[in-house]
Amino acid sequence: MKSAIYPGTFDPMTYGHLDIIKRAANIFDEVVVSVLDNKEKTPLFSVDERVNILKEATKELSNVKIESFGGLLSDYCKEKNIYVVVRGLRAVTDFEYELQMSQMNRKLSDNKLDTVYFNTSLKYSYLSSSSVKQIAQFGGDLTDFVPEFVALKLYSLYGQNK
Repeated sequence: MKSAIYPGTFDPMTYGHLDIIKRAANIFDEVVVSVLDNKEKTPLFSVDERVNILKEATKELSNVKIESFGGLLSDYCKEKNIYVVVRGLRAVTDFEYELQMSQMNRKLSDNKLDTVYFNTSLKYSYLSSSSVKQIAQFGGDLTDFVPEFVALKLYSLYGQNK
């Protein structure tokens, strides 16, 4: 069975993330979406909340599993015995960062870990979790960016009545 890991912060999960998950699920037998518990960041949603949001959003994808992890991605992949990482690319600036991370992860895994990149669908090329949070903060319409249940959670956190 060919498995892949799609790691990320997912704070919040967007339709762009969901698009990458669905496309990876069409290629790999199993996709493990792994929410990073990064102690250096202050996310809007807790790790458990982000895991639950992703579980709800992917509940109809039978070959997608949602988990969380902390520490080095290369160690997590070794623990899971999965050596393919899925990442999405929106722009050239994403590629520069992702290339550096991919090379570091490959080095840390004794050249066992490969990264597969999915170009973001054009309709999501502008989308980021940061912009979604800002739109929610000011009560803007999130219909095209996140599932309705995610939008409601965001509005609630920012005290918006939608």
